[in-house]
Amino acid sequence: MLLPATLLTGCSGPQDVPTEETVAGLRVNTVLGEVADTGYLRATSPRQFEFPADHGAHPGYRTEWWYLTATMADAQGHEYGLQFTLFRQALTPAPFGPGPWQTGEAYLGHLAVTDVTAQRHFEAERLVRGHPQLAGVGVSEGLSVHIDDWTLEQKTAADWTVGLRARHPGDAHTAAFGVDVEVIQQQAIVLQGQRGLSLKSADGGSYYYSMPRLALQGSLQFSDREVPVSGLAWLDREWSTSVLPDAVAGWDWFALQLHDGRSVMAFRLRRHDGRRDAYDHGVMVSAAARRRGVIGAGDPGVRVLTRDDYELQPQAFWRDERGIDWPVGWTLRIFGDGAQSAAETLHIRALVNNQVMDTAILYWEGIIGVADDQGNDLGRGYMELTGYEATSRRQGD
Repeated sequence: MLLPATLLTGCSGPQDVPTEETVAGLRVNTVLGEVADTGYLRATSPRQFEFPADHGAHPGYRTEWWYLTATMADAQGHEYGLQFTLFRQALTPAPFGPGPWQTGEAYLGHLAVTDVTAQRHFEAERLVRGHPQLAGVGVSEGLSVHIDDWTLEQKTAADWTVGLRARHPGDAHTAAFGVDVEVIQQQAIVLQGQRGLSLKSADGGSYYYSMPRLALQGSLQFSDREVPVSGLAWLDREWSTSVLPDAVAGWDWFALQLHDGRSVMAFRLRRHDGRRDAYDHGVMVSAAARRRGVIGAGDPGVRVLTRDDYELQPQAFWRDERGIDWPVGWTLRIFGDGAQSAAETLHIRALVNNQVMDTAILYWEGIIGVADDQGNDLGRGYMELTGYEATSRRQGD
């Protein structure tokens, strides 16, 4: 989807109109693929992370996101999933003028709630120009993220309490729904990959950290009711310029919060030729890992997973109305490390098959369950599947 020129120019004069080449599309292959990136910063070597500054924006990079997912239940045990994402997309390496309308950026917001009992998925989208009154991110008085009236704002610094408030009023195609929740940090910030450098190719990757265990309390609003909920949330932060090489069609990503207190992130880059990609990786964080500060490779309780430490295999598919076969059932085999970790097999299933985000970027994102070989419930999590098309059945299987 090409962003219309009016999204960028608005009240600015004709001399400020960017060329069509600078108006990058919001598809997976253009947001994260090998497109023109001259003038942008790139993630090619480890860096020193600084907080709270790194909770904020990194405008020298082309793409950035703030990604909150959560698994929740109400007092009756009915389960729900939640996703809130703000994407920042730079359309030019630097502002193309001095005014607030000339940032050269666009923001895309996604909000989704899944009602597992009703087998329903609600979604909404906001797309705006990069103007401080429309969308933005700040950290001067704590993290503050907004796009229109959707807000993710830090309440207290001591225990990193952050509130998410967002509501979709409904329209001709979608029902009304909303969220009003708070999340509180329960575990240290986890630097993914090589102490925060998440390589996706020989030429670079992204800077990537997670807050994998955030206690959640609040409520969900539907057109006919309000539902108090509690559960666990996971915050992902990532920024980059070009991440995916041309050989990669998309990725399959998993964030698991196990009942025994462990957190697992694993993904595979899905290659067009079906081979395993050398840059697949993940992390396993033990329940005993530090509750505060920053941890990563080499720290107690953190096991970085290379492509040789685990295997992801799709096991079940669901076909949507477009003819796309989404892999909604998986097996994740994590091999033992010969020291502290024994081999184990995790069976992953979508709790609702249709959690497709039919938005400017078409992808599948939703709540999943985790079980062992005997079918015992091990935990919950979120799964993201990108780059699938109607002809892509079992690609990379």
